[in-house]
Amino acid sequence: MEGEVWRLITPTFMHSGFSHMLFNSFSLILFGPALERMLGSGRFLFIYLFSGLAANAATLMFEPLTYTHVGSSGAIFGLFGYYISIIIFRKSILSKQNSQIILILCAVSLIMTFVQPDINVVAHLFGLLGGFLIGAIPSFNKKNLSESIQTTTSWVSSQRRNVSFQSPVKVLIWAVIIILAILGFWK
Repeated sequence: MEGEVWRLITPTFMHSGFSHMLFNSFSLILFGPALERMLGSGRFLFIYLFSGLAANAATLMFEPLTYTHVGSSGAIFGLFGYYISIIIFRKSILSKQNSQIILILCAVSLIMTFVQPDINVVAHLFGLLGGFLIGAIPSFNKKNLSESIQTTTSWVSSQRRNVSFQSPVKVLIWAVIIILAILGFWK
């Protein structure tokens, strides 16, 4: 707020301790290389930095000015968001198995965001949103931008209609899986 704009990106590279850095590095090593191979290094870096910037800017806007935070998890959630946009809009790029694994890990990570203490929830959510938007509206090809925006909005409106038609058994099975995963992380 006082002109120190670098603070919108530096938290992405700072960590609160070795275990925090190790966990974020593990997540980046697990999810980053495949996406980087798909996109190329330049686009991957852009998505990572944009998601981190979105996470930090949202933290500045929605948290008190005295709120301190560090870590690359907002940017890593941006990678999850980009993967989700691939799963939704470009299904042929990822196999069904890889898509399911990514969705499950993203769901578990989101749940852990709300369960664990000292987590910047705003950064996780806005990093996820930033990565998803970059994937859903490809700004790299301006010719298809308006078509991408229309596709994105039509998909969102169709999903609102589909939510009410989910099988209760399927929802229950997923709930049990997620609860078991959370209990596994706590032990």
